[in-house]
Amino acid sequence: MGGKYKIDKIKQEHTIIEDILPLLEAVAVHPTVKSIIPGRIHRRGGSGVVPHLQLKYNTSSGFKVLAKNSSSVQEVFIVTDDPDKLTSWLKEREMVK
Repeated sequence: MGGKYKIDKIKQEHTIIEDILPLLEAVAVHPTVKSIIPGRIHRRGGSGVVPHLQLKYNTSSGFKVLAKNSSSVQEVFIVTDDPDKLTSWLKEREMVK
């Protein structure tokens, strides 16, 4: 299987930073989400940062968010047919900053 697998809509090819998986699982329940693809992880300074998602920009297949906790930041790509609808839904539920 090459180290890749999928749990529901979340691709598990790469490590997911601590405390972010529950946020991604909450996003995955939206019916317009086709797939969630975690990417690179970068270390960052700071402490006491609550895990959260930050919207970055639209892509041809959805949009990119940054998943952050107190020690790391990870690129996450969300594949969706309706990025505007999903963005509104995420903002209404205060799931993104």
